[in-house]
Amino acid sequence: MRLPVRVTPKGGRDAVDGWARDPSGRPYLKVRVSAAAADGEANAALTVFLAKTLKVSKSSVRIVSGETARLKMLEIEGLDEAALEAAFGPKPQG
Repeated sequence: MRLPVRVTPKGGRDAVDGWARDPSGRPYLKVRVSAAAADGEANAALTVFLAKTLKVSKSSVRIVSGETARLKMLEIEGLDEAALEAAFGPKPQG
């Protein structure tokens, strides 16, 4: 699954603030990271954090675009909407 991730840098601690849908109905994650979004270490920390949170292998989470932007596109093998719902709560409406 390709999944957009909206990153808020320097949010205090790494956390997923939930998930939502963009205007076209595609799901995206809202993530807070403790390091600056443009920091290469933050990108690595983001993939490790999401792998742990989603209970997938670290190698299955890859940033495929936007590595220095607040919006990143990730490719996560084995992820579907049911896994998002299990990890972060019910599917958002709208």
